Order: sequence, then C-alpha cells, then structure tokens
Amino acid sequence: MSWFKRDKTGIEKSSTIHVKVPDGLWTKCPGCSESLLTKEIEDNLQVCPKCGHHFRIATRKRLQALLDNGAWQEFDAEMTSIDFLNFKDTKSYQERINATVAKGGSRDAVICVEGSIEGIATQVAIFDFAFMGGSMGSVVGEKITRSIERGLEKKQPVIVISASGGARMQESILSLMQMAKTSAALAKLKAAGLPFISILTDPTTGGVTASFAMLGDLNIAEPKALIGFAGPRVIEQTIRQKLPAGFQRSEYLLDHGMVDMIVSRLEMRSTLGQILAMLTKQ
Repeated sequence: MSWFKRDKTGIEKSSTIHVKVPDGLWTKCPGCSESLLTKEIEDNLQVCPKCGHHFRIATRKRLQALLDNGAWQEFDAEMTSIDFLNFKDTKSYQERINATVAKGGSRDAVICVEGSIEGIATQVAIFDFAFMGGSMGSVVGEKITRSIERGLEKKQPVIVISASGGARMQESILSLMQMAKTSAALAKLKAAGLPFISILTDPTTGGVTASFAMLGDLNIAEPKALIGFAGPRVIEQTIRQKLPAGFQRSEYLLDHGMVDMIVSRLEMRSTLGQILAMLTKQ
C-alpha cells in the first residue's frame, strides 16, 4: 500500500556549528544584573557602564589611572613581613607570606609611591587587597608611616587609598601597634599644615578604619563601599537586632557625617586634582 511508503531515508542532521564561548568573556554585574563584556568593564576602570557598580580594581591599574602619565616612583618595594611570633593556624604565617608573594604582585599589602596628580607632587600609599585581604601588619604600618614622613620632609600632601580587612591577626599586638604609629605620624603632618586625604574603597574595615583611614582632612569614599569596624553580620549577631538597610555603606556614612564626599572612580583623578590645588594653593 503506497501510503506506508517512506519518501525520505531518515531525519536529516542539522549542520549547525556550536561555538564555545571562552571563559571570562562576559561578566554579570551584581548591581544591575546586566551581562557585559568583561573588556568593556576593564576599559571603564572596573566600573559598570550601565549602573555605575564599582568592581574591585587591581592596585597598579588604579595608580595608572590616578597619577599623571601613569608614572610613579615606588619606595620600600622589597620590604616584606616575617613570622617573628611563629604563628600557625592550618598553615604557618611564613608559609602564607611565601605563598602570597609567589603569586606575584606586591610583597606586602601596601604600595607606597610618589607621583603627581594634575601636576601636584603627592605621596600615595595604596592597599593591595589581593595580599592577605589587605591586612595591616608591621610592614604595612612602617611603609605608611614612612610615606607620611616623606610628605612631611618634602612638604607634599599625602593620600592613603584603603582596601583592608583590618589588623593582621598573625602579628597580634604588633599589628595593633600600627594603628597608633600611623596616627601619630599623621598628627605631625597636621601640625605642619600639610593635607592628608583618605580614600575609602570596598572594603575598609577593622583596625584600618579605627585609625588613619578616618583621620583625613577629607574622607572620600567610592560608591557603595563597605566601611566600618566590625562587619554587619558580626554586629547583628552581637546585638541581636537587624541593621538598617545600607548600614556601613558609603551613602549611609555620608548621611551620618562619617565621610565627607562620595566620588566615582571615573571622576577621582579630576576631583583630587581640584582638591589638592585648593589645599596647596596652587
């Protein structure tokens, strides 16, 4: 019977070619949930071009965007921490230092440089959060103090850009001593009438917040940066209350007088240039 006769030999296979998308080509923004080309975000200083969400940015990339011609002179680059307390948790402190240094980049959690912003020579200390969460140990405190002292010697303003989880527990009380040490150096800078600008980025917490990070003549925060001493979860567990929405974020701190202004990373260089020109009367 002809109606059972098959006209075709079988189902034809599709000739569609499946292309594998390379890993990391796209990034989903946590601020607006848009999927964006990663390179588009990188070219915009790690700021979402749709909603302005600030991703974390590599330390040296930030310096290149901030300083004239992306150029600077670095100081104390070879200084690194040692395990003088023989501290050990799941690993020894020295093993953690060695492993972090072996990844490349900084030899400790802060980089101290001299460069110019809109032609004004400035001492800049910038935290590297990739190095043990930007934690402050004795090397970090010493390098920041030396940066402040160079500003004092050369009659230059000082800027510290913070991104830190706070004091480094592996150095115990010696880490906490850096809070007093850096604050005392800033007192001398203030007495000499030289400007200190503190830039607070996500996150700035613990002993860094409780010392030099909040002592600026101007405290400038990036949008929605987490800034505080203890983290919000720790506070909620301690007081057994729900914290207000946006608690410890830049906007909340601005509303409550804890920071002076919020500046987008895209406008930071021009804003600092204007402020430094005013404070140094140039």
